[in-house]
Amino acid sequence: MPATLSVNLNAIAMLRNRRDLPWPSVTGIGQQALEAGAGGLTVHPRPDQRHIRFSDLKPIRNLIDDLFPHAEFNMEGYPNAEFLALVEETQPEQVTLVPDDPAQATSDHGWDFRAQHALLKEVVGRLAGQGFRVSLFADGVPDREALEMARETGAARIELYTGPYGGCYDTPERAEEIAAQLGETARLASELGLGINAGHDLTVDNLPRLVRHVPQLAEVSIGHGLTADALIYGMSETVRRFRRACGQTV
Repeated sequence: MPATLSVNLNAIAMLRNRRDLPWPSVTGIGQQALEAGAGGLTVHPRPDQRHIRFSDLKPIRNLIDDLFPHAEFNMEGYPNAEFLALVEETQPEQVTLVPDDPAQATSDHGWDFRAQHALLKEVVGRLAGQGFRVSLFADGVPDREALEMARETGAARIELYTGPYGGCYDTPERAEEIAAQLGETARLASELGLGINAGHDLTVDNLPRLVRHVPQLAEVSIGHGLTADALIYGMSETVRRFRRACGQTV
């Protein structure tokens, strides 16, 4: 079954935040994406609220509940007390835990499942116990022992960090090598019972290769490249293009 497309709204929110004005509308653009067939919406509310604001969360939750009940809301973040409180208040279908320092511009690595196992087991237990599907950001290195430790936290999925893959846009041979590594990591994780998501610097051009190497892919979360394309094609057509790149029939 083709991977679901979740549209990350952070870049839309960042553009809005350049002025003290309500446009572009985060929920309005999110509605366009869902009307075009996106399977869900993703946000990463950072402590400084430099893109998604905490006040955006309830309107996005209401948009999905009221108009798109089969879509999913995915919240990403570092599991500090503030983020966990936001999750429990907002009630997303999926929580993606990332090991970001709050000062980072964007996510740039996966969890060290050995060093941070105790933290993750505690947090995943708290979230999974409330019915949230939990996904853990993971480097695309085929390390079975690390993946076993990820599974032992109780997480349902990992999200493969595809930044290095996306960075090979001008070196196809290297992109093929990294895609193969991601595929092997996904194979090992799948054998251990973990579902597979992916995200970071994915584009219409590089998605098909990733899909070939990672047939287990359940979901891709895409923001930067999708938003950039939306400036050219519009959000609705861009979502359709990315859905086709995921292997969906549009």
